[in-house]
This record gives sequence, structure tokens and C-alpha cells, in this order.
Amino acid sequence: MPRSVNAVASRARRKKVLKLAKGNFGSRGNVWTVAKNTVEKGLTYAYRDRKNKKRQFRSLWIQRINAAARSHGMTYSEFMGKINAKGIQLNRKVLADLAMNNPAAFEKIVKTVQ
Repeated sequence: MPRSVNAVASRARRKKVLKLAKGNFGSRGNVWTVAKNTVEKGLTYAYRDRKNKKRQFRSLWIQRINAAARSHGMTYSEFMGKINAKGIQLNRKVLADLAMNNPAAFEKIVKTVQ
């Protein structure tokens, strides 16, 4: 009895990986073994960096809030402590957006917590 290898599924699997590797330089985009390794590592980085993106944005928001709070004579930690004590339910993303795009509204928040 002849050996059955299911070439259709194997080819489809390789095509899927090669499609993901499209755009890489040289053999990384068209040689199966190299492309497989490239795609695997790229997907690992993508998974890791989806987590890191959240971390980096939170850090950016904190820097923006700190800069805006310091322009009103208050540090970031003082400002956040007073906001939490007053029970103002604004997260860092919203506060950073107000600090950047609507300084008047941010100033009102600072006056409220002082």
C-alpha cells in the first residue's frame, strides 16, 4: 500500500508561514526552514510586546501628568495622592490627555484637589 503524506495540508501549512514571512530580506522570506524560524521568533516578539506596549503607555501618561502637575507647583505623587483622597475617578490615560490637549480643564482639576 502506498504511503499517504497529505501533501495538501503540508503545503497549506508552509504557505501560511511563508505568507507571514513575506517582506523579510533574502532567504528569510522564501526559504522554508529559515522563514519558519523567523516567523516563530517574530510571533514571540509580538506576544511579548503586546504586554510591553501597555507598560510603555502607562509610563508615558505618568510623565505627562507629572510635567503638567509640576507646572502647577505639585509633584506627580502629591497630585495622584490628592486625587485619590478626593475620590476623583479619572484614570491616568484621561488625565494625560487633559494635560496635553486641554490645560484649562487640567488646571481646574488641580485647583479642586489643592
